[in-house]
Amino acid sequence: MSLKGKTLFITGGSRGIGLAIAVRAARDGANVAIAAKTAEPHPKLPGTIYTAAEDIENAGGKALPIVCDIRDEAQVQAAVDKTVETFGGIDVLVNNASAISLTGTLATDMKRYDLMNGINARGTYLCGRLCIPHLKKSSNPHILTLSPPLDFRPRWFAPHVAYSIAKYGMSLCTLGWAEELKRDGIAANSLWPRTTIATAAITMVGGDAITKMSRTPEIMADAAQVILSKPSREFTGRYCIDELVLRAEGQTDFSAYAAVPGTPDSALAPDLFLPDDLSALA
Repeated sequence: MSLKGKTLFITGGSRGIGLAIAVRAARDGANVAIAAKTAEPHPKLPGTIYTAAEDIENAGGKALPIVCDIRDEAQVQAAVDKTVETFGGIDVLVNNASAISLTGTLATDMKRYDLMNGINARGTYLCGRLCIPHLKKSSNPHILTLSPPLDFRPRWFAPHVAYSIAKYGMSLCTLGWAEELKRDGIAANSLWPRTTIATAAITMVGGDAITKMSRTPEIMADAAQVILSKPSREFTGRYCIDELVLRAEGQTDFSAYAAVPGTPDSALAPDLFLPDDLSALA
């Protein structure tokens, strides 16, 4: 199966992983709505919804750039309505938009707490709530949320409890929706990287050093394409890891994804929130 003719609604897809997923879907011939805030160039971050739309069109898809703050219900409703009006429906929701601050309690003021939870947990829930009526009409509907496997060990909360609450809130949406929407045939899955991913956001958080120990966003895009092409009634409620998804498809060489060509897998930095035994998620 491919995503040809399918319509994806992707949040925060003006750069990074979201954009990579959009471009990969476009290569199949998909329609992609990019719902993100960046209409004007950011002084520190590359890309806008309009440059993303150009990349999507150049890859062979159809693009709809929409200025949208997913914390605002009216804006999300308008973005969903515009997508349906333009492409005739929605087959896939990709909850990609996310805010991050790896700070402890005293270093995380309420404005930053509200930002992370407003975008990550609440934004994911809101987009799901407004897209589900349209997903119900699709022949192979999927919700894919970029969030980690549920793992409530203190080690994942103590250093940055506010961010962990916000990020696991996204994963809890997957948990609930997979069961709630099973009768409707809507798949709800999460996807998370085994290694850190070389994006502008990770560079801002960890600097050039961590970026050099990362993989490119294309590994997440390729894994997403595999998941979104699966029959929705047969593949749901999973917490997927990018590398494991591709290994299950027979891929064994991941060297092409290294942000710095030639970096061995052993030198790559593992991402947060990974279980000690990844085989449990395979």
